[in-house]
Amino acid sequence: MRCDGAVYACVAIYTLICFGVLQFYGRWDQSSHTLYFVQWPLLFLWFMPMMAITFDLVWGIHRFGGNRGRAYRRFFGAKRLARLFAGMVLLMALMIFQGSFTSLKNMLPILADGFRYDTLHADIDRYIHFGYDPWRLLYPLAGHPIVLAILEWNYSVLWFVICFASLFFVATSAWADGIRTRYMLMFMFVWVFCGNVLAGLFLSAGPAFYGEVTGDDSRFADQLAFLADGQARSFQLYLWRIYENGSAGFGSGISAFPSVHVGLITMNALFLSDRFPKLAWLAAAYTMLIVVSSVYLGWHYAIDGYVSVVVVALAHGLLKSWEARSQFRSPQAVLIDGKD
Repeated sequence: MRCDGAVYACVAIYTLICFGVLQFYGRWDQSSHTLYFVQWPLLFLWFMPMMAITFDLVWGIHRFGGNRGRAYRRFFGAKRLARLFAGMVLLMALMIFQGSFTSLKNMLPILADGFRYDTLHADIDRYIHFGYDPWRLLYPLAGHPIVLAILEWNYSVLWFVICFASLFFVATSAWADGIRTRYMLMFMFVWVFCGNVLAGLFLSAGPAFYGEVTGDDSRFADQLAFLADGQARSFQLYLWRIYENGSAGFGSGISAFPSVHVGLITMNALFLSDRFPKLAWLAAAYTMLIVVSSVYLGWHYAIDGYVSVVVVALAHGLLKSWEARSQFRSPQAVLIDGKD
């Protein structure tokens, strides 16, 4: 657990900042911390550990043949269980982190005095896409209910499994020791820098809420009519009801620019590509699918995804470079240099 100290420190500082903002504005009604106290532990203290144990057993028995005792010792030894326990504790700290993120996201319209950038972002989208709103380029090719259902499932269910199963694996597996701290710092960077800092500076609501925040109901009317019976639109309406009521909810808060959804999958694609270069093309293709889906489903303007990809890629490269230099200049390396 000591090796995770930097992550715990970041969570503590971020949470204190969150509490300070809530206290300063007297808006503790926007706190979302307690909303994670059921779903998050169920996911990371029960469901995913059970899945991991089952996978370890099946894979271990397959690897070691009929020697089940060897498989049990390999996957349930003291080192493996210690890392699993330490990872689960770390994930509970991230539960507090996620509560702080949602709380601050709820506060963004208050801090930024409303959604002031939707018209600008939509106009930039139209300008860089040859005079068309991007969704109008997508729907003639893929405006079908079956495509909608597939993209909704991919954007919510499969994306969630990929991003949060990866988080669990990195937190709890000794195989991820070499990247854990960097992965966790990047995970928090995406939420905080993309989802709080940039979102707060250039706050927009997204196409799903364009009419509500600009008064122009016609620009995305045809898109929202197509989405009307889908799951994405149902959740969008849920988020708007919470916003109008001035309350907090699980996963609440509205901000479009830049896309955290795209940012997280970009981050995972980069780590996957580092480890398995031959899969880089697949990771890039899936990232682009998420970018396109975010526009197709009305969650984001295209620039929300484009900016996320660029910002996360730059941060990933800088952090990896800094980590490499830090390891090279470690005390052991300096001692070796001194002998030359």
